[in-house]
Amino acid sequence: MYRVSSFVTRFARALLGGAVLATLWVNLAPASYYDVIEWRLLDLDLPSWIARLPVSVTPQSLVTEALMALFLFFVGKELWEALVLDRGALRGRQALLPLGLTLGGLIGAGVAWVLTASLIVTADEAGFATGWQVPLGSDVVLGFLIGRRVLGPGHPALHLLLLIAIATDILALLILGLTQPLGLIRPAWLVLPALAALVVWRVFGRAPAADAPERDRRARLALWPYVLAGLLSWVGVAASGLPGALGLLPVVPAIAHADRSFGLFAEVEELLHDPLNRLAQALAWPLTVILVLFGLTRGGVDLAAFAPTTLTTLASLWFGRPLGMILIGLGGAAFLGLRLPPGVSLRDILAVIAILSMGFTVPVIALDSALPGGAMQEAARLGLAVSLFAGPLALLLWRGTGSGAGTSDGTGDRTGDGSDGQSRRRPGRNSA
Repeated sequence: MYRVSSFVTRFARALLGGAVLATLWVNLAPASYYDVIEWRLLDLDLPSWIARLPVSVTPQSLVTEALMALFLFFVGKELWEALVLDRGALRGRQALLPLGLTLGGLIGAGVAWVLTASLIVTADEAGFATGWQVPLGSDVVLGFLIGRRVLGPGHPALHLLLLIAIATDILALLILGLTQPLGLIRPAWLVLPALAALVVWRVFGRAPAADAPERDRRARLALWPYVLAGLLSWVGVAASGLPGALGLLPVVPAIAHADRSFGLFAEVEELLHDPLNRLAQALAWPLTVILVLFGLTRGGVDLAAFAPTTLTTLASLWFGRPLGMILIGLGGAAFLGLRLPPGVSLRDILAVIAILSMGFTVPVIALDSALPGGAMQEAARLGLAVSLFAGPLALLLWRGTGSGAGTSDGTGDRTGDGSDGQSRRRPGRNSA
């Protein structure tokens, strides 16, 4: 296993930094905080065939719907490579255990929300099962930050953690969009991202023939066609009523990529020159700023917002998700006779499950669509913030018990099986 790049830890710190600043701001001067994040930058009265209601662009909506699409592209790229590239972590039967744990977590969190909300008093404006989409998502970067400390750098269970967190977040946003009232979903717009992806793949994304001229090979390395396709894809997804954060994912499979996987967020991929990896490398520093802005606009936690919805959120993440992952994920693996990944023990899996009891980035995106505005949203946001204490608890219970799969390389990280301690060397041939 190649060493995970340092930018993932930087992302987590950026997100936490922005959220801490926002929390201080919203508790000390709430009026000015909400004035800033809800300030109308632009009012758009678009034709009804594009948007049925007037669109107001605010700092909050700009970050959530547009800029966070770059983050989802970044993590979605890793999931795609794990599925299709040589030595990908999700090829064949290797995908069954992560898939079972992912589905188990989604089902467990959703069911726990419905059951808990029906047993305790909720806001008057909430109907039956209102907001069940909120706890479905997890947190990729914060999960990695804690997982690295709990399991040890280079541990193969870190890749399992990242795979489950990325798949959970993408599926949670997709479920959020698909479960909106039917009048808000316009599937015809999804033809646009499908066409954009298909055209850019046929013209630029396919591997060139062995006898193709050098001009065609160089054209395949250009980035502008994928940027244009991504813009068209985002417009189509946003106009369809799905979360705009998903807008760039349809073009990921169409982009020319390397021919083998080096692991999720592998540092060695910084040496690759295929378009998909070059786009990801170009986003590394901008995403740091974007996650600070996301924390600032979405992470402000009102510490006085405690309400029944706070308990519902915690019950879903701390009890529903782990129980679903154990019963459906591990239970299904035992039923199918699946083996654990090399170097991963049952104790490591339980640590991963405990870490994934945190939920923040994608759940706070879901708040606006899933819950009535005001007190319920703030109560749920407080519950999401409290859920992050599952990370320190996992650190307390598991720290020192997880050992990496490789040996120390003298930098505090480890290289694992298959890397031969050479994570900084230029990798082999890539198809681009």
